[in-house]
Amino acid sequence: MKIENAKARMRKGVLEYCILLVLDGKPLYASDIIQGLKEAKMIVVEGTLYPLLTRLKNTGYLTYRWEESTQGPPRKYYELTDSGRSFLGELEESWSELVEAVAKVKTVKL
Repeated sequence: MKIENAKARMRKGVLEYCILLVLDGKPLYASDIIQGLKEAKMIVVEGTLYPLLTRLKNTGYLTYRWEESTQGPPRKYYELTDSGRSFLGELEESWSELVEAVAKVKTVKL
């Protein structure tokens, strides 16, 4: 049970970054974002995703537009803003530095 909690905390720590990565390139509907994250084994549910999308929108990193659907009500499609793309670039740099630092720690033998 302890490993599952640790894994969940690690995923939660990088979830915003992963959402921005999934959205990099084209606007997506929330269920498409969830599907992309699930395919990458980043387990996430709607109850987790929507607050993060709202926070990213409120910080100016995302915008959305409504699009009519042939299968029901209109759908909200999210996409990165210019500010969001810039922030994603900063996160990518930070992620690379973190991965490098962890790799170095793994080789330290005291």
